[in-house]
Amino acid sequence: MYILISAIPGARLGHFLFYEPSRFLTDPLDIVLPPYSGLASHGGAIGVLIGLWFFCRNLHYNYLWMVDRLVIVTCITGACIRLGNLVNSEMIGLPSDVPWAFIFTRIDNIPRHPAQLYEALYCIALFAVLFYLWKTRAAHLGNGFLFGLFLIVLWTLRFVDEFFKVSQVEFEDHLVLNMGQVLSIPFILAGMFFLFWSRRQGERGKQEQRVL
Repeated sequence: MYILISAIPGARLGHFLFYEPSRFLTDPLDIVLPPYSGLASHGGAIGVLIGLWFFCRNLHYNYLWMVDRLVIVTCITGACIRLGNLVNSEMIGLPSDVPWAFIFTRIDNIPRHPAQLYEALYCIALFAVLFYLWKTRAAHLGNGFLFGLFLIVLWTLRFVDEFFKVSQVEFEDHLVLNMGQVLSIPFILAGMFFLFWSRRQGERGKQEQRVL
């Protein structure tokens, strides 16, 4: 319930903050009222992390221990979301002549990169890697390691996948990097921090054991 309550508003607010900030001033009710749509995965991710923090604080769980396990199943969630985008002809790819190109008939009759499918496939692959590490190496990995690895791999691949997508909003056409790529960079940097921090904590723990 903590995640549900935090993820949906986070994704909704993220869309308006990152892609249509002017609507906060012109039509603020569009944020909460239908039929206007828009959800941003970066905002949803921030919302989930905030909701999980409140959950861990109130029930006295270790935050990094919990988030290490949450990111494993989050990969499956990400894959399902992108498959939904594929079925709904959302976040379509650029025109392409590759043999596996899709024609999104709701949009046009031009073969395009199935960018949504690319994301779904690498989410499933990342799930397999994280699940394997958790099952075989959990006792040897410091808290935050899986979380850091998840952030680095997922958002790096998201950064690359954006090169195959049509811009979501017009102003992105004038940017060197689109908004999805710009927003992915802080997540990648955060992943590097947590990966480094967990390794340092693991090494420190081993040194303390030797002293004892």
